Amino acid sequence: MNKRVQFQDLGLKDYKETWDFQEKLFKEIIDLKIKNRREEESIDTPNYLIFVEHPHVYTLGKSGDITNLLVDEKDLEEKGASFYKINRGGDITYHGPGQIVGYPILDLDNFFTDIHKYLRFLEEMVILTLADYGLKAERSKGETGVWLDVGTPFARKICAMGVRASRWVTMHGFGLNVNADLGYFDMMIPCGIKGKAVTSLNVELGKKEVNMNEVKERLLGHFSSLFEAELIKQKTEA
Repeated sequence: MNKRVQFQDLGLKDYKETWDFQEKLFKEIIDLKIKNRREEESIDTPNYLIFVEHPHVYTLGKSGDITNLLVDEKDLEEKGASFYKINRGGDITYHGPGQIVGYPILDLDNFFTDIHKYLRFLEEMVILTLADYGLKAERSKGETGVWLDVGTPFARKICAMGVRASRWVTMHGFGLNVNADLGYFDMMIPCGIKGKAVTSLNVELGKKEVNMNEVKERLLGHFSSLFEAELIKQKTEA
């Protein structure tokens, strides 16, 4: 089992370019797994973790409802936003500057073959990171992602999640609002859940801006601990 995870921070990068990069890594891992099985070899499969910020974009998952996007193409254009229908689970999600988007592309055969545990670990990574900032974040029963003030009229989501897995290889991931422009969430029904607010770390802390690099380092630390992974930081980009 290979628990080394190659980490790359792509900075601000176009959604489609990053999606194509994910697909390339995802396919390479699956192809190697198939080759190993067919040729009875045991070549280690690689694992990747990508952090990125995207220009304003809305993405709709396989089971999503397009009516949860509340604007048309003209409105999107005026707001400088794009839209993609994609192959992850979940409904509609927004990504944009000030949000840390994480894409773990892992062969879960290297860790554990349990998708529910995998999702819980991603949520726990975010919950522990927010606890570092004095916030009590939680899961909300029947609703993906990470929330604050669950079970109250003030419940609000701070991190969205949606993943895809095939042959125990994962892609897509999470979007944690750190310094996000929350106005863009008004253009959709977040994750198809009506009547629930969205928030960002800087808002919760009453700050104009939170240090993104510090949040990334905390996320990486909790990821490594939870997955018992060895992170190998790379400077190369897609």
